Amino acid sequence: MLVAFAAATAVDLGSLLADWHTGHLIAKPLLMPLLVVYVITRRAPRLLIAALLFGWGGDLALLFDADPAFLIGMGSFAAGHVCYLVLFGRRRTGPLLGAAYAAALLSTVTLLWGDLPAELRIPVAGYSLLLTAMAYRSSALGRRAGLGGALFLLSDTLIATGVAEWPQLPRPDFWVMATYVAAQYLLATGALAPERAYGREALQGSTIS
Repeated sequence: MLVAFAAATAVDLGSLLADWHTGHLIAKPLLMPLLVVYVITRRAPRLLIAALLFGWGGDLALLFDADPAFLIGMGSFAAGHVCYLVLFGRRRTGPLLGAAYAAALLSTVTLLWGDLPAELRIPVAGYSLLLTAMAYRSSALGRRAGLGGALFLLSDTLIATGVAEWPQLPRPDFWVMATYVAAQYLLATGALAPERAYGREALQGSTIS
C-alpha cells in the first residue's frame, strides 16, 4: 500500500509539474484511500482513519474551482483536524512551541485579513485557529507527527495566500500538494508509532503478570 501511495503521489506531483490536469484529477483522489488502507493494515485507531477520510473529502471538494466547494473542503478538513486533536489526547506539549504557533496564527491572519474575500474572512480565521491547534498538539506524539502538523499548516497557508492573491512560488499547486501529502503521511505514521509502542507495553505487562 505504501508503494501504491508513493506511486500515486509521484503521478500527482509530476502531473502538477507538467501541467497535466487530467493526471492530477486521476491521482489526487487515490492518495488518502491508499493511505487509509495502509493504516488499517497496521491496526490504526478509528480516529486516525476518520481524519484521513475527512482529508479525502476535502481533497475531492477542492478539485472544483468554486467558493462553495472551497468552503465544503475547508469544513471537511476541519472535521479531520478535530479527529486528530481528540486522537492526540492530553499528552504534554512544549509551551514555547505553543507560543510560537500562537504568534504565527496571529500574524498570518492579520496579514491575510484585508486581502481575503469578505465572505471568507471569518471561516478562514476560524479554520486557521483549529488548524494551528492541531499542528501544535501533533507534537505530543513525537517529532514525526509534529513535523506533519507543521507541514499541514504550511500547506494550508500556501492555499490561503493564493486565495488572497499574494505573489506565489512557481507551480504553487505542486508545493501545496507536496507539503500536504507529506503532512498526512507523517501524521498517520507518527500516530501509529505510539499505538505500536502501547501494544508492546501491554503485551510485556501481561507476560510478566
